[in-house]
Amino acid sequence: MTVTPRISVVIPVYNEGEAIIRCMERILREVMLPSEILLVHDMPEDTTVPYARQIAESHPQVRPVLNTYGRGPANAIRFGIDAARAPVTVVTMADGCDDPRQIDDLARLVERGVVVAAASRYMPGGQQVGGPRLKRMMSRWAGRTLYAFTRVGTRDATNSFKAYDTGFVRAVGIESRTGFEIGLELTAKAGRLRLPVAEIPTIWLDRQLGESHFDLGRFLPSYLRWYRFAYGRRLTMEQIAKRRPAQPEPEAVSASSVPASLS
Repeated sequence: MTVTPRISVVIPVYNEGEAIIRCMERILREVMLPSEILLVHDMPEDTTVPYARQIAESHPQVRPVLNTYGRGPANAIRFGIDAARAPVTVVTMADGCDDPRQIDDLARLVERGVVVAAASRYMPGGQQVGGPRLKRMMSRWAGRTLYAFTRVGTRDATNSFKAYDTGFVRAVGIESRTGFEIGLELTAKAGRLRLPVAEIPTIWLDRQLGESHFDLGRFLPSYLRWYRFAYGRRLTMEQIAKRRPAQPEPEAVSASSVPASLS
């Protein structure tokens, strides 16, 4: 009997190779709610693919999926959310930085009514261990100023490890096309719409598996764009929707209807 997932876990991957096995072992062990796990890769020859298929043979909830929206983590996350079958989507990384034990807790917050649930490094009980110093300082400053001045609901708007109401994401759309700024974009949009955002403390560990593909210089302009966007008057869903591209992208996965509470 097929179990309808309560959570779609979206993991963008890029040449993770055998390291994906360790990552998946942790997630499969810690996620207790009915789930599907989407390993989103940009090209068939990605070194992650053979190992992902091997895992999927014994764990049917694991789905390797080929991203057709264009290369890069933002496009992979966009594609994964469009392909998700659950009402809650959790985005996490394949590098061992995030704590998979918190996936269920983040998802339950969304089920209780928030549209974004953030794993926060910067709230009491949270911690960031390792990582480039400049990146840490900028991320902490952005999170704390947004929390203080926009009342966005989390002190860690830039962290990618978040759970989302899938219908909310499909309603507001994702405009990011480059790096990992989607978490900030969706948090900023929720704030401008005055929709509820919540957070739980997390301990983030610098990448444990493989090599980092984060390029601060390349991604910084996109982060600044959404940081500035978070400041402003309240918007309606119609105003947010007008920002979306006029034409649908090729080979897009059809989205389910938007929940009435977000219309």
